[in-house]
Amino acid sequence: MPSAAAGCGYLATAERRSDPRLPSAYGQRRGSRHTGLVPPTSSRPAPADLVHGTFSEDPPWLVEPDTFPWRRRVPALRAATRRSVPELTTPGRVPPGLRVGRTVVELGGAVALWAVRARRGPDSKADISRRIRRAAERLGPTYIKLGQIISSGEGLFPAELVAEFRKLRDQVPAEDWDVVRAVIEEDLGRPVDEVFSSIDRIPLAAASIAQVHRARLRDGDVEVVVKVQRPSVASLVRRDLRVMSWIAPFLIGRIPVAALANPPALVELFAETITEELDFRVEAQNMLDVAASFGELGQDGFVIPRPHPTLVTRRVLVMERLDGFRFEDAAGMRGAGVDTAAVIRTGMIGFLEGCMIHGIFHGDLHGGNLFVRPDGRTALLDFGITARMNPTERHAFLRLLMCASMNDVRGQLGALRDLGALPPDTDLDAVIRDLQLDRPPVDPTTLTPDELVGEIQRTIKQLLAYGARLPKTLMLFVKNLVFLDGAIATLAPGLDLFAEITHISMYFATEHGNRIAAELGVDPSTYRMDLDGLKAGFGVDPATTATLTYADLQKRRDLIASRLRDRA
Repeated sequence: MPSAAAGCGYLATAERRSDPRLPSAYGQRRGSRHTGLVPPTSSRPAPADLVHGTFSEDPPWLVEPDTFPWRRRVPALRAATRRSVPELTTPGRVPPGLRVGRTVVELGGAVALWAVRARRGPDSKADISRRIRRAAERLGPTYIKLGQIISSGEGLFPAELVAEFRKLRDQVPAEDWDVVRAVIEEDLGRPVDEVFSSIDRIPLAAASIAQVHRARLRDGDVEVVVKVQRPSVASLVRRDLRVMSWIAPFLIGRIPVAALANPPALVELFAETITEELDFRVEAQNMLDVAASFGELGQDGFVIPRPHPTLVTRRVLVMERLDGFRFEDAAGMRGAGVDTAAVIRTGMIGFLEGCMIHGIFHGDLHGGNLFVRPDGRTALLDFGITARMNPTERHAFLRLLMCASMNDVRGQLGALRDLGALPPDTDLDAVIRDLQLDRPPVDPTTLTPDELVGEIQRTIKQLLAYGARLPKTLMLFVKNLVFLDGAIATLAPGLDLFAEITHISMYFATEHGNRIAAELGVDPSTYRMDLDGLKAGFGVDPATTATLTYADLQKRRDLIASRLRDRA
């Protein structure tokens, strides 16, 4: 069955010449639908507000951004949020109140156990992960949110921790209705019954920062979704960030859970992320900005809910209600005639195109924040975390991805340095030499358990020595790639990864090659994708491996994981 909501986020077009070499959905363009989308059945004219972004074709109201009063303060709110992060993450001389003691008691013991008991195997790791998750629940919204971010970081964090923290996505207790009603009435300035003819007291979903309720507006008699922030969560988050910042320096070099971790930097990154979620006016503007980006790119494979013209405040966000299939429901989609491989292609292209061309993308993709509509379009929800890059960062991203496709190691390192992942004065040639990046990649499946662990430890030690860190934008980008990787396993496990990489490169060369070359000051005729180098990067022999499906890749990963467990 299609889902009305998934997770607490619930929820000027470009002409494109047809390229027969590109598979269906390599970019899903308005007015040029491919086989990944079910043709629309309505003959009604398209809504006028589609010039402002990729919205649904059955609008409860029209988006006219210049007339939305809540938008006026958004630039000032964003600036204030950025200014608040250094103050929240600079540790004071004395502990910030009793909250420090409680945090140490709740989390300290469980984290310390990881170093001792995790060596006994996955059973011990699972037990400790359970303790950490329960401690996060007892400590409240800030730590639950941190756990939810970790839950979508498969491959970045230990598998046992990721699996346990996934329970925080849909097992967060809801606020009582009387509390929710009070927040709505205080922020909207009038009784709930004057705004809504009906509103469900039981939420569709509840998360750490907010919960969402189905409702019907009196004005227009349309169904909507109402996102309501938990009371006092903003002050609690700020208090917890001060506690984390005070504790973090004591954890440097003592966190085996995340070996490549600089705790103070991680707290700063988390602060940059969570503080953006505390004002729903900023989130509503993010919805409009991402929709506009997709619209300008002609990416018609995405749908963004319309925020209400006036019913948006710091703690209340009323938006259009959309329906669709949960992202994991591959059988339901196929039964409705949706091409699930096209859904994946749309996701990959739309995500990369937003990053590379406009420097903006949804920063928290996971199964609860998106679903697929019966026409095959993907609805994106929950824009509290939205990544934005300035021109310098975006150009570095362009160079990173272009150099990766060309197997240009030095170019990739230079781009990572410009993104802030390495210090500005980093000697790139020394990094290449010390990490042995100038040598052919080694197939990790050919290493013994001891050799594999030793190689990982050596690499981490060298990166730490060079001051490597994971800046916010890069972390969100990698986290989204991890999600898309897992989505392929569900929706298109037989997808040929090398063919898809080739198609993506061809798409960007066709659609944006001249623009990218001009921005980076390079000659587009010199671009050559190094497919053999990419194959070697996957650890396979370019001479003997023509294709690599996701299922094949997963078998290799399982073998590597098995050898790591054997070594542990």
